Amino acid sequence: MAVTDSPYQANESSEVGDSLPKTKMMSVRERLVPPMHGSILWGWIGPILVTLFGAVLRFINLGHPKAVVFDETYYMKDAFSLITWGVERTTIKDADKAIIAGNTDIWQSCTSETLDKCASYVVHPPLGKWMIGAGEWLFGLNPFGWRFAAALIGSLSILILARVARRMTRSTLLGCFAGLLLALDGLHYVLSRTALLDIFLMFWVLAAFACLVVDRDQARERLATWYENSPLSPHGPSLGIRWWRIAAGVCLAFAMSVKWSGLAFAVAFTIMSVMWDFGARRAVGLRHPYVGAFNKDVPQAFLAFAVVPFVTYMATWIGWFANATGYGRDWNQATSAGNPIFFVVDSMRSWIKYQWQVYTFHSGLETSHPYMSEPWQWPLLLRPVAFYYEGKQNTCGVKDCSEAVLGVGTPVIWFGAVAALVALIAWYVSSRDWRAGAVLLSYAMGLVPWIYFAVADNRTMFLFYAIPMVPFMVLAITLCAGLLIGSSKPTVTGAMPVRRTVGAAVVGAFTLLALINFWWLHPILSAELIPYTEWKARMLFEKRWI
Repeated sequence: MAVTDSPYQANESSEVGDSLPKTKMMSVRERLVPPMHGSILWGWIGPILVTLFGAVLRFINLGHPKAVVFDETYYMKDAFSLITWGVERTTIKDADKAIIAGNTDIWQSCTSETLDKCASYVVHPPLGKWMIGAGEWLFGLNPFGWRFAAALIGSLSILILARVARRMTRSTLLGCFAGLLLALDGLHYVLSRTALLDIFLMFWVLAAFACLVVDRDQARERLATWYENSPLSPHGPSLGIRWWRIAAGVCLAFAMSVKWSGLAFAVAFTIMSVMWDFGARRAVGLRHPYVGAFNKDVPQAFLAFAVVPFVTYMATWIGWFANATGYGRDWNQATSAGNPIFFVVDSMRSWIKYQWQVYTFHSGLETSHPYMSEPWQWPLLLRPVAFYYEGKQNTCGVKDCSEAVLGVGTPVIWFGAVAALVALIAWYVSSRDWRAGAVLLSYAMGLVPWIYFAVADNRTMFLFYAIPMVPFMVLAITLCAGLLIGSSKPTVTGAMPVRRTVGAAVVGAFTLLALINFWWLHPILSAELIPYTEWKARMLFEKRWI
């Protein structure tokens, strides 16, 4: 049976850069998995070169400023405690000064009778701090050591984004374009050089998204192979073990193990992946695609998005379960009966109680802060966060000098993303293109929950909470860049040479503007010593950025 014979077919949206017209003569394989254009070798070399560029930017002078920057005061000490004790412990007064002076003996003394005084109450899961601690284990408790993991993870996220953009657009050039924009974003750059948790949250969310995009392609390839080689059935085949989907579940668990805000992405990505399964079975022409998806895909989705994340999330707490000095651990009660079953049950009871304490802390967090902002201000960068500032005298060739780290995105990229996201909404409404829908949904999961918390709980929030949105902002720009450039193939529906030339010129100009904008902001993103007048000149909205 030819694919055109089925009345149950669903048209698939054309791909950016795909030369194949949307005709009834298009094969099932071509519709389900459009071919990747260009060299496989350059598909890796290009993104790796862009990643190396971003890594060089992030690692140069990583130990500067030699100071505790903003909330590093919490996470670098908790991380060192985890690699030393397995749990977070309390530190002495002025521990930050002692650390900068080279003293690592910063722990409160305690005995078996005062374990509760040793335990530090922390309000985020441990994985992000374990990752920071890995850098401290390698390089010591110093600014380079506690920032190393952030710089490494930030650099790797450039590679992941470049590769996933390439897969979504079927264009190596557009994949490199996406990676370059992420490398040039100011907020991504600053968080890649600061020992905060948010860059790790962003990384695991992006990694989960990339795994699901690969899983989508592989699932459709298997469906196409079944269609070409097996007897047809109303429901379609089982697609076997989907390792990339399971990997996505692990990544989502890791995201939640850094910050609970990863839960919003976990829910959204679960729904998105299952909807992709529905669409794939419908596109191949099955008579009962939804029944087939419920019977053959949803059980695996439950394993990947429920069972695997739960086990993975609990595994990240193993230090707390195995240690008597964890906050709220109640070790004495858990071990008093000498019964392994009671130990497990009572340990879980203590753990659940602790999670509830953390939840109530976050839901009641209303403390005012000079750099707090509302989520609807984030897309326009209306209130950045001053991570670090130090004024100096007569050290830069003039009397008044400044060193600053300002947590702010590159305006050209962020403002361009606002326009691109609006364009994506129109594109999705008109075409139902899966890529536009995936990017819009992912962006929304980085913004909408915070809008809810701002309205319902009046939560204290900051611009850098928006970092998980940034890769999807870049993807929005990249998809629009692909639309502007059009197809390179000489087909009836292909772009005319003039259009491609103009589109390429526009995209190239945007890239150049982003590069110039990042270069202009770089001194106040990296604590470069500059005259105070030059620092002030870089404040885009002076009343809000100072």
